[in-house]
Amino acid sequence: MNIYDIAVPKPNGEEYHLSQYKGKAMLIVNTATKCGLRDQFDSLEKMYEEYKEQGLVVLGFPSDQFGQEKGSGAEAQEACRMTYGVTFPMHDLVKVNGKEAHPLFNYLTTNTKGFLSSAIKWNFTKFLIDQNGNIVSRFSPKDKPESFEKDIQKVLGK
Repeated sequence: MNIYDIAVPKPNGEEYHLSQYKGKAMLIVNTATKCGLRDQFDSLEKMYEEYKEQGLVVLGFPSDQFGQEKGSGAEAQEACRMTYGVTFPMHDLVKVNGKEAHPLFNYLTTNTKGFLSSAIKWNFTKFLIDQNGNIVSRFSPKDKPESFEKDIQKVLGK
């Protein structure tokens, strides 16, 4: 199994495979609009706007696993669009840990290790994937996107 085999849910419940992003770098983030780290939406959007023409796609996956996302994926997407000006693709609510974790997050956490364990400890854990579907880096919730911009540039060949 590779990352391109995984189907992910849009806010409307429809699914698509990540294979649609073959040849692009992906920054995958578990998000929550009520999280204290939500100011990272601004940085993520800025990163997306700056590098999307060079092949970066930011993918937001709202999760209420930490009690900071209320409502549906569609409501989370609307809040991201209206409050934070997010234009990058958002998805339906997913679980990121445990038996009910979405297969994408099972894949990401099985193939990376966070501080002390592979489990996602909080919202805004970020995973950088190269154009061939390889996990390049995992960044903690407190790592602001601008702090690893050089990693993104390297993946994009800049």
